[in-house]
Amino acid sequence: MRNRPGYSLWENANYAIDGFFEVLRNETAFKIEVAISVVVWISLIFIPMPFVAKAVLALSFFPVLISELANSAIERVVDLATLEHHKLAKYAKDAGSAMVLFSVIFTILIWIATLYTLYIDP
Repeated sequence: MRNRPGYSLWENANYAIDGFFEVLRNETAFKIEVAISVVVWISLIFIPMPFVAKAVLALSFFPVLISELANSAIERVVDLATLEHHKLAKYAKDAGSAMVLFSVIFTILIWIATLYTLYIDP
């Protein structure tokens, strides 16, 4: 049996919110990604295009935000595990960074495909 408290939806939601704001406070890249997402989401309201296209473009930012949160978690665990420079620590952090990079590329490709479909080859 594991030593952990019982499940509470309210407490778990609070942990998630705390984690989001901790990363938002301490990670410059996440601040930039959130700011870009908010600006794009607000801008999409005023751009004339079908609702489905707006939804696809808006939702395409979530993999970037999710991967940045995961990368931050990896970095914190690695930093907790060792203070010295170790090649496995570097590999773990590099893999987290690659996750973010691929999610950004994924989002860019979604934007290209959606805008191409809407405006170039309707």
